Amino acid sequence: MANPLDTDAGSELFGSYEAELKLVQADLTQKLDQIPELSGEPRKSAISQAERALEEADEILGQMRLEKQNIPTSARAKVNQRFRNYESDIDGAKRKLTSLSTDRSALFGSRYTDDPAGSSDAHLEQRQQLLSGTDRLERSSQRLKSTMAVASETEQIGAGVLRDLGQQRETIENTQSRLYESEGYVDRSIKTLRGMARRMATNRVITIAIITVLVILIIAVIYSKFR
Repeated sequence: MANPLDTDAGSELFGSYEAELKLVQADLTQKLDQIPELSGEPRKSAISQAERALEEADEILGQMRLEKQNIPTSARAKVNQRFRNYESDIDGAKRKLTSLSTDRSALFGSRYTDDPAGSSDAHLEQRQQLLSGTDRLERSSQRLKSTMAVASETEQIGAGVLRDLGQQRETIENTQSRLYESEGYVDRSIKTLRGMARRMATNRVITIAIITVLVILIIAVIYSKFR
């Protein structure tokens, strides 16, 4: 089997596909190991199950082939090597299953004849195709549920981010409001200071005028005494 992909490969979805493929590979290996010990109907059933597992593995490989394009270029070489290892494993399993499937004497047991198109075989094949289609549909449903779970988790994360952004916006608005209030206080303070400055200037003028009048009066008194 291929070595597991590093956790820092850059794609969680690719990693989930890889984990799913490993489960399918383990199930496929178990079925391939059981087939040589079986004959007749049990052997047919085991081969059919192995074929369905191979079909599922091919589907997962196709999804991994698309998803690995989203992995950063710096990590893609390692991913490509391990992906090729998975393809090699699956190809080997296909060759082994083909070899086991062509052993018709073991496959049909005592009912083996040179006529592979018998009516009983045709009914059995139809039944196996129906079971295969049902199994694929169930597996596809499971993968769809897994994808929906990932989408739901992503949606929850997005909702959390939006809540955080909303709180930050509210904080900014409150800060802006306090700044406006501070600007109002500053404007009132400036107006008060300007009023005080005007009153001080007025008082100064009045004081100068009084002093001037007093000086004039004193000069007038002195002048009248020496006249």
